[in-house]
Amino acid sequence: MLLLIVSTGCQEKEKVVGGEGKYETLTLKYEGSVGTVTYPELAQDLGYLDPIKLEWIGNTTSGPASIQNAATGETHFGGAFNGAIAKLIASGAPIKSVIGYYGSDEYTFHGFYILEGSPIKNARDLIGKKVGMNTMGAHHEFVLKEYLRQNGLTEDEIKQVTLVVVPPVNTEQALRQKQIDVAVLGGMLRDRALEKGGISKLFSDYDLFGSFTGGSLVFTEKFIKENPNTVSKFVEATAKAIEWAQTTPKEEVITRFESIIEKRGREEDTETIQYWKSSGIAQKGGFIQESEFQVWVDWLEKSGEFKEGQVKLDDLYTNEFNPFKEELEKK
Repeated sequence: MLLLIVSTGCQEKEKVVGGEGKYETLTLKYEGSVGTVTYPELAQDLGYLDPIKLEWIGNTTSGPASIQNAATGETHFGGAFNGAIAKLIASGAPIKSVIGYYGSDEYTFHGFYILEGSPIKNARDLIGKKVGMNTMGAHHEFVLKEYLRQNGLTEDEIKQVTLVVVPPVNTEQALRQKQIDVAVLGGMLRDRALEKGGISKLFSDYDLFGSFTGGSLVFTEKFIKENPNTVSKFVEATAKAIEWAQTTPKEEVITRFESIIEKRGREEDTETIQYWKSSGIAQKGGFIQESEFQVWVDWLEKSGEFKEGQVKLDDLYTNEFNPFKEELEKK
């Protein structure tokens, strides 16, 4: 899950006249992700973002931290799971989603894995068990609780399933050593664990929802208002980069990602990239579907975290800047 960000703090604004008018600022601060390439980074490498440049300030630790940094101005934009975005906006953070950036499909998904021979066979068997995941309050927690709900567990029973934060690189080992009963695995870590054998999938986010975009990139509303041309260019470039990855042969995408990682000189290896299978993003160019936020707003209302009608979908996201908006809205 790739995450990024942009700061609304005091900074000198550069202006330039481009083919589409003036860009209010030419530099966007963001956080990257170790061993992977974000779509804004791909957009920059493909030349879609020119003359705007990205300024890397470090790597993100989690989606909730990423969007919190965007909200407070540490970065200009951030990315997280849509449910986490809805919660932060409901708490009063003035951010808005502008484009989807990760998701799940038949090739790219996060699964909940158990050891072969485990007594866990269904959702009810998870009561009293430990589930290891990378962070709380994000994609994996929401998906797990939705699985439990769909399979008839009450809110009190769901509270009896223990969530344990485990660094992704240690999750498989924690499962095999029986420190946890279920491990959330995706991408390279999932594929390598399956190659070793001895584990099996209980369920996945794709099993629950089919293909869906799970997370979005956000800016603060203030930054969007003060920098509409820059934001428009950023979303257009990122959407085109996503569409490029969606339509280009996998091998070519991996080669491009390898080149970007090597050029940026952050002392990373390219092993993770070899396991890239698809963007996982459901719609062309990261276009956001209403259902991709509605499902989590409904979920938060049912759990009592939101009052009914507390959050309006228009407050959560906009497709205003997506260049594929007109095409996709006609479908």
